[in-house]
Amino acid sequence: MNFKLVIDRNCTEEVIANVHERTPLIDEIERLVTQDGTSNQIAGYLEDEIKILPVEEIECFFVEDEKTYACCMNGRKYTVKKRLYEIEKNLPSDYVRINKSAIANTKRIARFKVQLSGAVDVQFESGYVEAVSRRCFVELRKRYGL
Repeated sequence: MNFKLVIDRNCTEEVIANVHERTPLIDEIERLVTQDGTSNQIAGYLEDEIKILPVEEIECFFVEDEKTYACCMNGRKYTVKKRLYEIEKNLPSDYVRINKSAIANTKRIARFKVQLSGAVDVQFESGYVEAVSRRCFVELRKRYGL
């Protein structure tokens, strides 16, 4: 593999990668290049408190009553002033959509719980539980080899 860096302040910045196939590493490189300087932190609001939340400590982002929340490892739920799709495009590859209104950090999933009806729930390390849609469960099965 070759790497070449050309610094020219007069040209338009671009990154070109010639690869044999798309891999998770290539996806992560693309995300890093296109994130436009955003960091791995997000502002969370809880009553009169504003806290900068490291993305890796967030178990799940979800929408409830038209508000977006971040559920953290400590069990607290912070309001986030961004829409779910805005958050999703800047998240690392560890995050996966689990239903129409929730994105999960796969590193923080404690277990999957199958209901008698056949529905699947995901339980996070903090104890927070969120439903997994059938469509999104197909992707989770591929990712985990279930």
